[in-house]
Amino acid sequence: MTVTVLSDKDVYPSDEVIFRIIGDKRPVWEKIMDYTVKNYPASVPEWRYYNDGKQWLFKLQLKKKTIFWIGLVSGTFRITFYLGGNAESLISGSTLSEGIRKEFLSKDQSGHFHPVTITIRDESDLDDIFKLIDLKTRQK
Repeated sequence: MTVTVLSDKDVYPSDEVIFRIIGDKRPVWEKIMDYTVKNYPASVPEWRYYNDGKQWLFKLQLKKKTIFWIGLVSGTFRITFYLGGNAESLISGSTLSEGIRKEFLSKDQSGHFHPVTITIRDESDLDDIFKLIDLKTRQK
């Protein structure tokens, strides 16, 4: 079970707050942020409080496209990519881990966007995250 955090609208998620919540996942967080700054310098990071979910969420945008969303949970964080149905060929032809490819391809393709969520375990998740960032930026 995960514990929802960042539910106080008045507590902005500063680095201190983020790192206190995610603990030993800090190096993974920092590598994701470093990767996006280095490879997508025009990307815009943003924390926003959403009343519908009563939680702060982080999103990274490139022009008008949201690349990913991050939600913090106690002891870790989740990164979610929303991919359109046209991503099927990109996903199936990618070198993403088999679990992520199977998860995406097994979902009902009748909707417009399909989420791919990774709950961070350790730095081994970075390879798939970097591939998904690159895939999302190429997707039309």
